[in-house]
Amino acid sequence: MPVLEAKGLTKQYTKVLAANDVSFSIEKGEIFALIGPNGAGKTTTIRMISTLIKPTAGDAIVNGFSILQNPEKVRENITYLPDEAGAYKSMTGKAYLNFMAGIFANDPQMAKEYVQKAEKICGLGERLDEKISGYSRGMIRKLLLARAVMTSPALAILDEPTSGLDVINALEIRKMIKELAAGGMSFLLSSHNMLEIEFVSDKVGIITGGKLMVTGRPNELKERYNAANLEEVFERVVKEHEIH
Repeated sequence: MPVLEAKGLTKQYTKVLAANDVSFSIEKGEIFALIGPNGAGKTTTIRMISTLIKPTAGDAIVNGFSILQNPEKVRENITYLPDEAGAYKSMTGKAYLNFMAGIFANDPQMAKEYVQKAEKICGLGERLDEKISGYSRGMIRKLLLARAVMTSPALAILDEPTSGLDVINALEIRKMIKELAAGGMSFLLSSHNMLEIEFVSDKVGIITGGKLMVTGRPNELKERYNAANLEEVFERVVKEHEIH
């Protein structure tokens, strides 16, 4: 059974069809990247799956639970890290992790285990004793990703996970994602960085004008479109849509 099965997800605003019959699935331990131009429907689709907005039509099943029938169960099985997420800068890294673990855990022992896991994942070591206000953007992103995955969600939804990071920090975040996927966690990513998508993703979906135009493994898509890289695939798919 897929960890995520999106079935005809559609979102109609007053005059805009933001997502139009979007269907795809993600298997256990798979990294799926949803890419598209600005305003293509990526964020709308992600927010529907995250139960932040209700679809006009369609449904998505996350780990056996419907976003329509069991949204609270879906929320127990996912984590969502938006691009603009921030941390409480007056806290130390450790205090922040303890605070967040206290929200998600059912008991103190579970909270302790969550924090230990997050500390290991973020790799910030002694810097966790310092205030977040003194962290670099890369350090904050590592802390936030560790916080997002410390509960071992079935599906981690990450919007622009390495946005604004330098090459070294971006590489470290990508490696963290790949290691977590190797351990069985599934990921739904959105990114504008095609190099990142090609490096980290098992499967890619290209969405434009609210429609999911094509899905496949990066190498399959490059072969299908006779392209040297994913950027060329992306350009051709978007241009084809514009012509039609």
